[in-house]
Amino acid sequence: MLLQNKLQQLSATGKALLATNFYNFETLSGILQAAKATNHPVILQLSESSIQYLGLGVATAMARAALSGYGVEGWLHLDHGSSVEIAQRCLDAGFDSVMIDASEKPLDENIRITSQVVKIAASYNANVEAELGYIAKLGQAQLVSQYTQPGEAKAFVEATGINALAIAVGTAHGFYKETPQLQLELIAQIHDATPAALVLHGGSGIPSNQLRSAIACGISKINLATETKNIFMKTLQQILSQTDEIDLRKVFPVATDSVIQLISEKLGVVSPD
Repeated sequence: MLLQNKLQQLSATGKALLATNFYNFETLSGILQAAKATNHPVILQLSESSIQYLGLGVATAMARAALSGYGVEGWLHLDHGSSVEIAQRCLDAGFDSVMIDASEKPLDENIRITSQVVKIAASYNANVEAELGYIAKLGQAQLVSQYTQPGEAKAFVEATGINALAIAVGTAHGFYKETPQLQLELIAQIHDATPAALVLHGGSGIPSNQLRSAIACGISKINLATETKNIFMKTLQQILSQTDEIDLRKVFPVATDSVIQLISEKLGVVSPD
């Protein structure tokens, strides 16, 4: 099933998909082992920095081979694409979905750039996600005044033709210094205002009850990145501090197991049976 169709199906039934970034084979394997064990579909995400690190061809082939090998229903998505060019490259490589993030540009430029990607993606039958409003990135402060508004979301979706919209409703990228408070009523209002699938960025560290409430209010895709790489690296650091083992094939699996546990828990929250 095309990702855009899956998201629409979930949006109509009050359910969601977990979309989690991978950074190497170990994190990819951990994500898919969790998805297989819990029998849940999953979106695999690659940021531009991960694409630069792994190489686009290698990363794409690895993701496709792993999805097939583990027998998991899944999709490959570009996370926070910064240009039309990177979106085009990922579509050419066989991605199911791309995000074009021009949210920090003036609104008319965001619309123009996003519309261009939508037009390109149409010939690939690919899902297109964009962002509207202000979702704080690492080191940036939250700005209540830049929450996404229902009327703006409706107009943006109509002007661009996107399939999915990342909205600013109280989340931020990275870990939180204080417990976030999602604007649940605002999510519901945006959901009522537009047919686009709604996306929650900054899923790391949000309490499970708030995630469930956000899904009930209309979120159908929840992004997870920081927690995944954090648990892998913290586990690896702990192991290496206690051993002189140099065989990475013996060391890495323990860190991978921590990813399996994390993703299994998240899938239980986001996509319960």
